[in-house]
Formats: sequence, C-alpha cells, structure tokens
Amino acid sequence: MLLQESDLCAPDAVIFDWDSTLVDNWGAIHIALNVALKQMGHKTWTECETRQRANSSAKDAFPRLFAEHSDEALQIFYQAFDRFHLDSLKVLEGSKDLIEWFLKNNVYLSIVSNKNGIHLRKEVSKLGWSNCFQSIVGAGDAVEDKPSPEPVKLALKNAGLDAKSKVWFVGDTGLDLQCAVLSNCVPILIGGQNVEKSDLEMWPPHSVFQSCEKLYQACRNIS
Repeated sequence: MLLQESDLCAPDAVIFDWDSTLVDNWGAIHIALNVALKQMGHKTWTECETRQRANSSAKDAFPRLFAEHSDEALQIFYQAFDRFHLDSLKVLEGSKDLIEWFLKNNVYLSIVSNKNGIHLRKEVSKLGWSNCFQSIVGAGDAVEDKPSPEPVKLALKNAGLDAKSKVWFVGDTGLDLQCAVLSNCVPILIGGQNVEKSDLEMWPPHSVFQSCEKLYQACRNIS
C-alpha cells in the first residue's frame, strides 16, 4: 500500500535518476540504439520498445543483445549517440522548480543514472545544472551500475549523512525502485507507466507522482 503525500518527511538528501525523471532524451537513445542494431544485423526497435527495454546500462545490456560482438556494437552506439544527445535533450515539467526547491532547503542533491557517466555529465552541463548536484554518478563510475547499491554509496560518499538521515531516491523504473530499496532509500516513483506489476510488488514505492511538477507541489506542503 502506498503512503499518502502527507506522510512525506523532508529529506536530508535526494538522489535522482536522469532519463524520464528529470529530462527526456529517449529520441537520441532510440536513434543510436537502432543504428547499432541495424549495423549488427538485428531487427530495429520501435521507440516504445526502446523505452521499455533500455533500463540497464549499455555495458550491461549489450552483451545480452550482441553476445561476443557487444564491444563493436557499443562503439557504434556511442558514436551515434554523441552526434545527437545534446541537441535532443528536453527538460521535463517541474524538474527545474523541484531542484531549486531542494537547493533552497539545503538538501544534498545527486544523480545516479545508468547512462554513461561522460555523456551524463555533458548533458547536466548543457542545461547549466552542474553546480546543482554535489555528485553525478553514471554507468561505469562505480564498481557496479544500478540496481546495485554501489552507485548510491558513491553518490553519498561525501554527503556527511548518518544512520538517521532520510534519503529519497526519485526515479521512473522498476530498476530505480530496486536500487532505492537495496540502498535503504525512500523510493519515490515518477510516472512509472512502464513499471511491471511484479516490480511494484517486490520493490514497492513509498509514493507515486505523475511528474516532477506533482512532486514539487507535494514538497511545498511538507512542514
């Protein structure tokens, strides 16, 4: 059973997922993935299929997709992604207001994403948000990627938190919920239309919000 918005307690730190949580850059991911699939002789995906399937980091997912040719496919993917990802980046509704609210209230902010760390930091910089986050952790930065708790440990390494500190993990996928629970964070689900029922049952979110705008409105009511 999900807790009500009134049960939200002000956090000491918030970890955000990136894609489909704060921003939309699925266009670039979809194009680059299909370039790799086509050149490697695979059937291309629809954008809906890309959104549903592309949750793991590329370095974890590509060996399953391309077997012994994963390194070659990964190189093709990143070459294509480099060409498109900064120009197709879109900020989702309420993201900027939510970030600014947390900063105003002295909340430690971090990003933990399964997007390659180099590309992730370029996108954050493109939006002028680099100084908003005390840590930005992407795929390959920690010893393991989400859903492992290792990237969360890295993100919070210098946060100065203790056992009583409240840490939210805000994301849009079952992978984010799993990572939040395994990391002892409060799981906050944004949207979640593609989250499987089994993930919701195994890794139940504390609260679900349609968008960052809705979460921002709820945060303004936290005492």
